[in-house]
Amino acid sequence: MRRRELLALGAATLAAGGAWRAAPETEGAPIVIGQSHRIDTGDGAQVVNVWLPASYAGSDRRYPVLYLLDGGVDEDFHHISGLARISGEYGVTREFMVVGIESGPRRRALMTFPSADPDDLKAVPVNGGAAGFRRRLIDEIAPWVEHRYRTTPERALMGESLAGLFVVETLLREPGAFQTYIAIDPSLWWNKGSLVREAGLPGWRRQDPPRRVYIAMSTQGPREEGERLRKGLEAATVLDYRLSETETHASIYHPAATSAFRAVFANPPAP
Repeated sequence: MRRRELLALGAATLAAGGAWRAAPETEGAPIVIGQSHRIDTGDGAQVVNVWLPASYAGSDRRYPVLYLLDGGVDEDFHHISGLARISGEYGVTREFMVVGIESGPRRRALMTFPSADPDDLKAVPVNGGAAGFRRRLIDEIAPWVEHRYRTTPERALMGESLAGLFVVETLLREPGAFQTYIAIDPSLWWNKGSLVREAGLPGWRRQDPPRRVYIAMSTQGPREEGERLRKGLEAATVLDYRLSETETHASIYHPAATSAFRAVFANPPAP
């Protein structure tokens, strides 16, 4: 029933001497979509949020893991785990786990390598902590997840904006740490695009086996740096590079994540 019809019905009821009765108030039940853990690492406590597919509890199956940067409950954990759920349960993709790595107040210190550009320093005055965060992620957090949960060896790393820059940097610095890298509108402009130039170096081109890489750029993304990155990566990766002509930096994450999941967690071909 439409709203105007409900209002008309309510007015008629009141005119007839009736009265609306409010439903009794209840405490309500909490909505739980995952588990939050605090892991002690060599660099202090780290909050990790875990979402499991519905089939996990009733099976002995193992699942690929998506490591989500900016994965706190007040960051991107809820909407990305929601996409994972709907994609897996409806068979649009394979089922996979989501492990959200909470960034906390040090987000910008953790997600960027040092910059000498005055404009960068003005925008992000505290930076350069990516190397330590990466070591914690690879050497402590991922092994903890794989010890506690039933996982396959398939690891994917995903981030957007500055976290997307961290994904690209991890691909270049530690290409063997993950099988799949998903960078959505990465901040390739950081430090005058210095990271992009590394993608074309001979040492990178010799990486074996090739990694699966998904990069999506918005209408506001640094297209020139993105094109240089594409050319540098395509010889050594399975690269899916997409340019949006409609989505802005503020709107691209959700649609790009949906497309990325369908690409990198695609169902195997029917026999």
